[in-house]
Amino acid sequence: MRFVIDTNLLVSGLLYSGLPRQLLNAARTGEFELCTSDPLLSELQGVLGRAKFAELMTQAGQTPAGMVSQLRRLAVVVTPASVPRVVPTDPDDDHVLAAALAGAADVIASGDKRDLLPLGSYEGIPIVTARQAWERLGHVS
Repeated sequence: MRFVIDTNLLVSGLLYSGLPRQLLNAARTGEFELCTSDPLLSELQGVLGRAKFAELMTQAGQTPAGMVSQLRRLAVVVTPASVPRVVPTDPDDDHVLAAALAGAADVIASGDKRDLLPLGSYEGIPIVTARQAWERLGHVS
């Protein structure tokens, strides 16, 4: 099974405990294959570099670039042939959809209640919450 995990859930999983962290741990243990793209990794590095996360990064002994490098080694990095305009209110979300399509993902996991989750699916790929993704792996909530 292959998942694309949106930046908001990756940030949560990298910096906090909880379900997004459990999803990342499941990827690390091979329960599913994590799929991403260079634009998504760049976005993640930018978000992790925000001032509001500086103290957490320091406490973890990490840098945004270091965390992204670790994630790059864990994930299958795909290069979408094109990035269609699907999400009019947030073009960055189009990269999530393009990566899922290019990577033949089975699931897109997101915490984006405004733009991605309301779509429900994209090209037959379900867009689900972290909890729903966790349950798809056979874990009980």
